[in-house]
Amino acid sequence: MTEIRGRFREKITRVPGVASFRFSLPQRVDFLPGQFLQVIFDQAVRGNKELNKYLSISSSPQKEYLEVTKRLSDSAFSRSLDQLQSGEEVLLKLPMGECVFKDDYKSVTFLIGGIGITPVISIIEYIADNNLATEVNLFYSNRTEKDIAFRGELDRWRQEHRNINIFYTVTDCQPQDSACGYGFIDEPMLKEKVCDLSDKIVYIFGPPKMVDAMYRIALGLACKKENLKIERFIGY
Repeated sequence: MTEIRGRFREKITRVPGVASFRFSLPQRVDFLPGQFLQVIFDQAVRGNKELNKYLSISSSPQKEYLEVTKRLSDSAFSRSLDQLQSGEEVLLKLPMGECVFKDDYKSVTFLIGGIGITPVISIIEYIADNNLATEVNLFYSNRTEKDIAFRGELDRWRQEHRNINIFYTVTDCQPQDSACGYGFIDEPMLKEKVCDLSDKIVYIFGPPKMVDAMYRIALGLACKKENLKIERFIGY
């Protein structure tokens, strides 16, 4: 694990209330797709949970920048992140996390809710940039179509790579786009698209209740417990 000062480059608004923050690093830091880091604004009090928080990395390890993405709130941490000026330095501690992608995975399925998409972007971007043959099935649930973060990137990867399949669904209203489904990710939806999960690595990222529901569904579709990679996103 390394502590390094990242120099803030730019902020990218993904959807209303969700933004990515890119940093340049003075040297390369190796990490695996799917890992996360800690952003440290209060170096004097490392245990300050209000100003020192963990965020998933939302960029491929091969990019020339390091990107994190967050749903912004009125918290002290969100304000500190959102008020960064170009060239300002922030202490970053990385890498962390075991929910990673490995090059020898033949087929991966993602059951994702909301801001849980952030580590998935790192993984799919890595697969796309390296033209890996890994079969990808992403099920991505949001409240409305306006909440689908990274849709432009996901649609582009789907169009450019036949092995990357993206399935959007929304829960709070009927979608206007016929390519977007309606309702929660459930067993019938997964059966229609991927049949069973017995031979797949399955990632489940999102709010705790959603993660617990997806865990039960995955096991019901023959996913092996050792192939499940789970992270509960709390406090967003």
